[in-house]
Amino acid sequence: MFHPNKPFNDLPVLPPDIELETSRILKKTITATRSLAKLNGVCQKIPNPSILINSLTLQEAKDSSEIENIFTTNDHLYQAFSTSTGKIDAQTKEVLRYREALLNGYLALKKKPILNTNLWIEIVQTIKINTAGIRNVPGTIIGNPATGKTIYSPPEGEKIIRDLLRNLEDYIHENDSVDPLIKLGIIHYQFEAIHPFFDGNGRTGRILNILYLNQMGLLELPILYLSKYIIERKNDYYQHLRNVTAKNEWEPWVLFILDAIHVTSTNTMEKIQAIRDLLDKTVLFCKEKLPKRVYSKELVELLFEQPYIKIKFLVDANIAQRKTAAEYLRELEKIGVLSPKKIGKENVFINNNLYELLSK
Repeated sequence: MFHPNKPFNDLPVLPPDIELETSRILKKTITATRSLAKLNGVCQKIPNPSILINSLTLQEAKDSSEIENIFTTNDHLYQAFSTSTGKIDAQTKEVLRYREALLNGYLALKKKPILNTNLWIEIVQTIKINTAGIRNVPGTIIGNPATGKTIYSPPEGEKIIRDLLRNLEDYIHENDSVDPLIKLGIIHYQFEAIHPFFDGNGRTGRILNILYLNQMGLLELPILYLSKYIIERKNDYYQHLRNVTAKNEWEPWVLFILDAIHVTSTNTMEKIQAIRDLLDKTVLFCKEKLPKRVYSKELVELLFEQPYIKIKFLVDANIAQRKTAAEYLRELEKIGVLSPKKIGKENVFINNNLYELLSK
């Protein structure tokens, strides 16, 4: 029996002993699956995947960290990602580590398509820059930030936690008939309920969501991020989680996750289309306005990998040597595509239209 003040060592193992494929869930699953498939199709039409990975993963890092009350601004984030200045605040650094952990997990999954405890430990250690592993001391509680009242005490004891994680691994990789999007909701709940780490559980769990969709072949790139949806419905999110634990109310939770997938897929698809439209428009504009010696499609595409750009990026992309790269950026400034900005001792340029688009 669940009690908020007692470690939930009797957390039921997976699969849940309840009918999950209800008519409401199946109906919502169809909608979510269609939206996700459309998003995946749009992703595959982008000529340079870095345009999406670099820009959208930064937004997810910011939003996912915000759920844990770790805040930064778009400006701080892009500056820290694009410049070599040492003046980066601690919260922005932590957001950037989330992005690093997400991409490391994505690349690890490409090499070895297995979602397991070792990978989750690597992810959380990257986020928190420590060597801590599974919780191995008692006393972890989750409280209401407003009242201080304990609302959940996760399982306690390293062996119990590892056994629950092993069961979760088996469930993830089990070849069953349950729709993957329904399983995603179950996986996300179970990971949060196990709460295997001292800190960073929420962010690690949200990275697991993305990697699971990649592993199942439902999304080619790691760009579906539910964090913004959760932020906008934070109270509902936590209430549904608690109701699964206390009342075994799985259906509302799974419906919440399926709606999150549908809404986020649709919004992400619209944003990607807007980025592509802006890119195409900028390509045509630059082709018309830039001197022929400067213009190249590769140059314009590089401007869309992130809002902030500097000479080094052109050099690293083999577009131009340093002196010529500086000339190219000044030409882009002349025609209004870029705006200059001084950050410390470093000169950077901002793709203002992309910045505004990503900030919406």
